Amino acid sequence: MGLLTFAAAAAGAAGAIAVTPAVIAAMGFTAGGIAAGSVAASMMSSAAVANGGGVAAGSIVAILQSIGAAGLSTTGTAAVASAGTAIGTAIGLLL
Repeated sequence: MGLLTFAAAAAGAAGAIAVTPAVIAAMGFTAGGIAAGSVAASMMSSAAVANGGGVAAGSIVAILQSIGAAGLSTTGTAAVASAGTAIGTAIGLLL
């Protein structure tokens, strides 16, 4: 792996960790709950209709709300960093 590819991989990891909480908040998953009229509200409504009125624990809506309320866990940070590294590496290999 060349230096440029290594740098792109590192930038991908750091960028993904930095951007993910902001994107989740922008979707409407906030510390105060799901924002009215947001993408998050739409997702929650769809999940509730599909599950008979409730949002299932462990569903994507529940996970995203957890991240919005408390931030990324250590495991979540590692997963996001891994995805960012993969994307950065792919870009670095193309350059």
